[in-house]
Amino acid sequence: MRRSRVNRLLSFAMLLVASWVVMTFLHELGHVIGGWLGGGTLVDCELAPWHLPYSLHIPDPHPRWTLWAGPLFGVITPAVAALIIRRPWATFIADFCLLANGCYLALAWPSGDRLLDTPRMLAAGIHPLEIAAFCAITIGIGYPRFRSDCRQRLAPDEPDEGQAS
Repeated sequence: MRRSRVNRLLSFAMLLVASWVVMTFLHELGHVIGGWLGGGTLVDCELAPWHLPYSLHIPDPHPRWTLWAGPLFGVITPAVAALIIRRPWATFIADFCLLANGCYLALAWPSGDRLLDTPRMLAAGIHPLEIAAFCAITIGIGYPRFRSDCRQRLAPDEPDEGQAS
């Protein structure tokens, strides 16, 4: 059975929204967990994906750990979930999270906005090459994977063998 173009586009759009929600939530949850494991005290947090999610730990005895926990948790958790679930939609979300976390750190760098992760990482003493390596790996792997996912999602279904095209 062939899916209509409208159905493909609607399901693609819904999957993009779901991917965004998963990515922002898991990334920020990683910061929350990282801060907690590092002995920080969470004093404020916003996890809603329609705002700029943030978490504030005061004191934060290990800010490097807290800062790296966001993108690492935001990449590893959906990848592990996709391996367990083994469905194309889960792989799509995992690949989106991989690409988005790398792009976020790369784009936050030149912005200079002191509230974004990359400037905070640099201020905490994380070496720029560490951040660049994370960005290169996640974007280098994530882009071709996510592009392929998008092409598969948006491609028209093949006609049935007995059906004329």
